[in-house]
Amino acid sequence: MKKTSIIVLSILGLTSCTQPAQQTHAPGPSTEQAAPRQPKPGGQIAGTPAGTVMTPEYVATIARFAYVWGWPLVNNLNRALAVKDLPRPGRVGGVVPASPPGYVSMLTDYISADEHFVTCPNQDTVYGAAFQHTDTIPVVIQVPDFGNRFYTYQIADARTNSFGKIGKQYGTKPGFYALVGPNWKGALPSGITGVFRSPTDLVATFPRVFQDDTPEDKAAIQPLLNQVMIYPLSEFDGKMKTTDWKSTPSFPAPPSTGAETKWVIPEKFFDELPTILQQVPPMPGEEAIYANLQSVLDAAEKDPRLKQVLIQTAVATEKDIISPLFEFHNNGRPVGNGWNSPSNGANWGYDYLSRAATAKSNMYDNAPQETRYIYTDFDSTNQRLSGKHLYTVTFAAGQTPPVDGFWSLTLYNKEHLFSPNALGRYSLGTKSKSMKLGPDGSLTLYVQNISPGADKETNWLPAPKDDFSLYIRAYWPKAEITEGRWIPPRIERLK
Repeated sequence: MKKTSIIVLSILGLTSCTQPAQQTHAPGPSTEQAAPRQPKPGGQIAGTPAGTVMTPEYVATIARFAYVWGWPLVNNLNRALAVKDLPRPGRVGGVVPASPPGYVSMLTDYISADEHFVTCPNQDTVYGAAFQHTDTIPVVIQVPDFGNRFYTYQIADARTNSFGKIGKQYGTKPGFYALVGPNWKGALPSGITGVFRSPTDLVATFPRVFQDDTPEDKAAIQPLLNQVMIYPLSEFDGKMKTTDWKSTPSFPAPPSTGAETKWVIPEKFFDELPTILQQVPPMPGEEAIYANLQSVLDAAEKDPRLKQVLIQTAVATEKDIISPLFEFHNNGRPVGNGWNSPSNGANWGYDYLSRAATAKSNMYDNAPQETRYIYTDFDSTNQRLSGKHLYTVTFAAGQTPPVDGFWSLTLYNKEHLFSPNALGRYSLGTKSKSMKLGPDGSLTLYVQNISPGADKETNWLPAPKDDFSLYIRAYWPKAEITEGRWIPPRIERLK
């Protein structure tokens, strides 16, 4: 560790800390899955005494760390605030599922290529989305009988850590699961199948249900989607509820810039950080961080000069540290042939770097045992992927990503969004029923801006004319992936 990093961590009281234990079991009937108990913000640890002289350089040092630490939490908070006043579940701009606290909204097909609210959406599953305030509005998460269809419900706290386990890979039973907050003390009615207790009041929930690309499956999935429900615990009556998600309203969307909506504004960051410190309790070992950050915020509130230092540092840190994390080669660790992958997605613990990198480049990972994300910006010669060139990605026979769920290869433009194309195709994989194997059983995908020829178009992943990135999703990955024994294929440039 660099000397400067040790100094910063020493100031904040984090030269040594213990990783909280991860939960590994889904709740059984009438049991509660609880997060580790956490102290109130600041705990018993005092920060710098009020009135202590703070130089601008010291304030800038603390602020730089605070910006990296808090960026994902402020990002998540602002997404939740953007939908808190919606009158009912619906779709923002007609494309993004959104709902007020206490409910969920579901799409009825793959998310549209017009979506600019979150980077790196998939077109393997049908999405739902919701933000909950579980202390004041505990909810029921309704799980229908999906049969053999793959599904997973991501349940993430204010830090974007996944803590609730609902999905095919967990053998979740159909039924009604209560989601309650850390301070909720109500009584549960009979008929609740299991309970999840969040470590934070704010919770993001994202159901994902697999759908293949055939008209038959798009029709077959509709009754199941209509049974994916989240609603206040006060409305629970023990009966399966349904909603016709095709009939929910569309709400106005902010103007699109062609890039993801900017959820963190550097100039406003230190005005929003106090809300995080008040609403999100520290993890064990973070009490000193909270105390020292609060001391700096208190000092800046009384000294306009220090407040300006905070703003200037936020702007500089956004440019120097956060912006480069958008590039996939700066996220995770190398896993072979130019691909990177984080091994601890949505289980960040004290890994503030990876949490910030994923929040910047592709917000809301599933937990690694649910989905492994593998991505690259470069071809096999370490050159930037560009629509100016032609590429192939070949999986040898039997060497597609080893999964118990499904896999896909998705292409994103330089903004990590879909690039509209004549085929309306943005990914290939298990869902793609028309792909053709080679005589030897291998699978070659053609990644390029122009058609590879009519006989190869079933395996064509259209690229934009300029820079792009490739992204492998392995849902319910086997041990070969989670243990690093499966190596992603080379991306060969043809010309």
